[in-house]
Amino acid sequence: MRLTRAHRQYWNRNLRVTGILLAVWFIVTFVVAWFARELNETTFIGPLGFYMGAQGALVIYVAIVWFYAGYMNRLDREFGVHEGKEDQ
Repeated sequence: MRLTRAHRQYWNRNLRVTGILLAVWFIVTFVVAWFARELNETTFIGPLGFYMGAQGALVIYVAIVWFYAGYMNRLDREFGVHEGKEDQ
């Protein structure tokens, strides 16, 4: 089965946004944790490393899911493969 040009465009855009969001996830999960000790030395707001690990990362994860869902809904509508009513 050969993919049409529209299929390839759809898939390439999906892979691009997935790659970017995975990079953000990696930075939030591993890079911030790696530098948590240095971030904790910030005195004006408290232990920033702990906050980012305990609360900030969860907020970023929810934002990633929210952005991906919205982006894919727009992409589905653009390529005519969306689900649901036509007027949405």
